[in-house]
Amino acid sequence: MFSGFMGLTDITSRLAAAEAAAGRAPGSVTLIAVSKVQPNERVQAVLEAGHRIYGENYVQEAQGKWPEWRDRYDGIDLHMIGPLQSNKAKQAVQLFDAIHTLDRMTLARKLAAQIQEQGRHPQLFVQVNTGDEPQKAGILVDELSGFLSSCAQLDLAPTGLMCIPPEGLDPQPHFALLRKLAADNGLPHLSMGMSSDFETAVAEGATHIRVGSAIFGARDYG
Repeated sequence: MFSGFMGLTDITSRLAAAEAAAGRAPGSVTLIAVSKVQPNERVQAVLEAGHRIYGENYVQEAQGKWPEWRDRYDGIDLHMIGPLQSNKAKQAVQLFDAIHTLDRMTLARKLAAQIQEQGRHPQLFVQVNTGDEPQKAGILVDELSGFLSSCAQLDLAPTGLMCIPPEGLDPQPHFALLRKLAADNGLPHLSMGMSSDFETAVAEGATHIRVGSAIFGARDYG
């Protein structure tokens, strides 16, 4: 039988230890429980255990489950952490409290229009392609400053950066690079680190970590 409490307890303990080891204040790192493609009963168990911050990859999936849970549980904070199609910008601004995947100007324009129209202001993170991987979304390192300037012209004010290091490589240099880029651009938040590497991310200054399978168990995409 799945116990969301056990998974959550293990990760929160490891996170507290990582904060202490890095000289970070207790509770300074936000744990986003990545609930995408997880059975409802698993997410419900973690909700019942008291966790309130969740990450989803797909707008349609999130729309299908979170409005009901928000009616039942107070204080839910919902983060969009997957690729966001421009034609889903309206729903994303309606539903999410933070969007971690601002990665191109077409999306920035759509989000800016919806933020102005709806009067909702989700926290925005710019996704950076720290590994310069052609198959991966994200703003290239050399283009970040210009992209942020263009966002400012749209009255968008990202507060952080996000990255997904190249698979199979040491993530530490990528986390360190993201930290430097954020500092250079005056952005206080860093969304980096997942189930396999979040302790390294905390040591490099992560303010938000995205942990799914280590809390909920392996996903079944079948």
